[in-house]
Amino acid sequence: MQASPLDALHDVMPPSEVSWWPFSYAMWAVILITLFVFIAVAVWRYKAWKYHQAKREAIKHITEHQHDAQQLHILLKRLTKHYYGTRAVAGSNQLWATRLTILCGQTFNAQELDSLYGPTPSEQLANKLQQAIKNFKLKEALDV
Repeated sequence: MQASPLDALHDVMPPSEVSWWPFSYAMWAVILITLFVFIAVAVWRYKAWKYHQAKREAIKHITEHQHDAQQLHILLKRLTKHYYGTRAVAGSNQLWATRLTILCGQTFNAQELDSLYGPTPSEQLANKLQQAIKNFKLKEALDV
């Protein structure tokens, strides 16, 4: 009798397990890109947080000077000076009122700001200045 050709076949040998270490170049590239993106986003968020810190502090100080329009006005001027420089707060009252209107989204006029230096500034102006600080725009183009 003739031998079966199947007897000459050997069992299938499975390949050995592929090790996860060392990583391939593609895996290293993915790891490095992910790490770079994570660090870049973290730095960007930290800088944004630091940039907005002055406005957060100003909003926190609103509660201390709720009814004092003069102190709120000083706080608003300091905030403008911090973000836009000294030239933004310099000039006449009319120019300052125009800049406040641009920066805060509320209408201010020179007469209102002149009333700050009177014997009793109005309570309505204090409320308006509080809203101006809360709505203060940090990145607005000013023709200074």
